[in-house]
Amino acid sequence: MADAVSYPRIYLTWDNVAFYKRWCTPDEWAEKIADLNIRYVEASADNEHDPLFMGQDYFHAWIGQVRDAERRHDIRVANLYSGHGTYSTLGMTHPDARVRENMMNNWFYPMVEAAGELGCGMGFFAHAFPHRVLQSQATYSEYVDLLVEQLVQLNRHAGEVGCRELGLEQMYTPHQYPWRINDTRELLRRVTQESGRNFYFTEDVGHHQRKFQRPSEGQYLTTPYPDLWLGSDKAFALARERGISAWPSIEEDMDKNPQLFASAKDCDCYQWLSELGCYSPIIHLQQTDGQTSAHISFTEKTNAWGIINPLKVLSSLKASYDRPIDPGMPDRCTDIYLTLELYSGTASIIEQDWVGFEESARYWRNAIPEDGLPLDELVARLSDKA
Repeated sequence: MADAVSYPRIYLTWDNVAFYKRWCTPDEWAEKIADLNIRYVEASADNEHDPLFMGQDYFHAWIGQVRDAERRHDIRVANLYSGHGTYSTLGMTHPDARVRENMMNNWFYPMVEAAGELGCGMGFFAHAFPHRVLQSQATYSEYVDLLVEQLVQLNRHAGEVGCRELGLEQMYTPHQYPWRINDTRELLRRVTQESGRNFYFTEDVGHHQRKFQRPSEGQYLTTPYPDLWLGSDKAFALARERGISAWPSIEEDMDKNPQLFASAKDCDCYQWLSELGCYSPIIHLQQTDGQTSAHISFTEKTNAWGIINPLKVLSSLKASYDRPIDPGMPDRCTDIYLTLELYSGTASIIEQDWVGFEESARYWRNAIPEDGLPLDELVARLSDKA
């Protein structure tokens, strides 16, 4: 008889990046999040706690302020997260070792140590591959190895200082690895095995765009240059110089550079959830049409055209637990934080954004009426309502 499936507990969570440059102290953003009837927080480095920008003295004081805010407003920081500052750099895969060392010592280590002090996890994305790396499959593989080396080092340190789970966010372009399902699976396997500690990823339901799929001959013949993704610089040069007649040579070049192309399943958030969701302790939620990642709120208007809805998200996530155990992968998550990662622009009318935030919180709270409920119970409840 097969063992019974152990489903995770689900927690509705709010990313305080929505409040950056608006409500910036722990007391301020904790109060606003509690007003949304949400008790779990993802604390973004963008909202005034980036150790590189703020300095170590402030950073340590911030930890104490968070503890006070948690008690005062009955909320809990579930995870820390990286922000646009580190996202905008080559970071962990910078070609200069001095930059990588600075990033590790002065950003990553303080962040995972803070997570350890707060008893929470951490998610992040803080690297990219330079353009030249994309031009060679061998060089691309070398940079993947470099990234794995950095992640193994970080994951070990995170375990030593008590950081709960550590996870790397998946992206959707070839220079932001991992960006495909199989690559992500292999990365989790490698870092988990080489570090001796579970290593996870963050699924963002808006990080799936079809523009980087490998094109067909028909698409090439009917799409104006340069509106179609062809992969390498060489392939684009062939198209520019020879036009339609270049297709056989372009196809040959694409065969040599499989690292540059996604499959159809890589462009489907529900496929990611059904295959790998059980290894994603943080799942970022935003409304999307499947082509953009604008971190839009869940309102009656946006939900009419958006592809993200609670039943489909939770059902796909459950499917990942119903699959057979995959040897060598990290342990399946026992707690998953469904995290509303919504943005408010600097020039936005904040009251308009706040109304959208309130509607988003109600929409998801209706699906997750109580934090800590088992995934299968939530799916059953929503299925009965459908």
